Amino acid sequence: MRFVPISCVREGMVLGENLYSNDGELMLVRGKILTQKNVKSIVRLMYAGIYIEDEISAGIPIVHIVSDQVRAKTLKQIRNLFIQCEKGSENIQDSLKNTKYQIDNIVDEIYENKNILVNMMDLKTFDDYTYNHSVNVAILSIALGVSLEMNKQELSDLGFSALLHDIGKVFISKDILNKSSPLTEAEYEEIKSHSLLGCNHIRKGYIVSEEALNGILEHHEKYGGGGYPCNIKGEQISRAGRIIATADVYDALTTERPYRKAILPSDAVEYMMASIMIQFDPVIVNAFVRKIAPYPAGTCVELSNGLTAIVTENCEDACLRPKVRVFKDGNEKVEPYEIDLAEWDFLNIVITKIV
Repeated sequence: MRFVPISCVREGMVLGENLYSNDGELMLVRGKILTQKNVKSIVRLMYAGIYIEDEISAGIPIVHIVSDQVRAKTLKQIRNLFIQCEKGSENIQDSLKNTKYQIDNIVDEIYENKNILVNMMDLKTFDDYTYNHSVNVAILSIALGVSLEMNKQELSDLGFSALLHDIGKVFISKDILNKSSPLTEAEYEEIKSHSLLGCNHIRKGYIVSEEALNGILEHHEKYGGGGYPCNIKGEQISRAGRIIATADVYDALTTERPYRKAILPSDAVEYMMASIMIQFDPVIVNAFVRKIAPYPAGTCVELSNGLTAIVTENCEDACLRPKVRVFKDGNEKVEPYEIDLAEWDFLNIVITKIV
């Protein structure tokens, strides 16, 4: 099974995974041979890509830390909550309870799959940045929390906080949020107010732990100081704040935006490692890079020696050096063979692109 970007999906391909709508409803079943109508439906739902079955990827298992259905339902719930807050609704308690329920489902799934690395391709399926980013940050944060041996109640509070970390942006002018040119000092100050606005709104509308509120409030604080809104540093920042800050930046860096290209997962990891003690908690970053799979099984990649391969397996100790199955040399197909990029003989080869 392999991941194919939506621009490369064609009629006649065999669907490798069940496909769900944005409402979490089963839309297409695994094994379905795609028709032109199916392809148009997938494009309309803004999927970034799908998993397919073919000869190149035969026998490669795809393991999900969170099911597509649970993720889609959480996406729908956070969208509804954002819209409710944007309309100025004061009665959001029921919506927040439903949000907490979805977070607990994610916690249960990640806790059951605690030995599985986070599949970054799964997190990039939908293209609706505002809401998808919130769900991605929640999944990454909970996975990090599991790695740090947090208990289920702590994970639930962390996930709730991570999912709502940007809720305060509904109170910021859309013109400022969507501005592609540099922000003025006044505009930047307004943007910076979103964490405090979000924290206060949730505090007013729902009984939640202080740690969860602190995560919303402090996700832009920096480990070395200089962040906002309180300019605190180190252990003064709540654990939730430090975890969410890490997940937030990683997902933002690796996501395509209208005003900025996504960077390679390897470059994002390098950035985060270089920012230890300045922006990020070293303990959390070290746990993070062991928990994610920037190049998950089923991802097609281009190597620095001109070979094209598909990732077959990841290792916790070498997230940027997976095992791959080579199937093309330049433009020429070759008999597939496998290499382990973590082995000594292949350390001079790096992944240059997801293809």
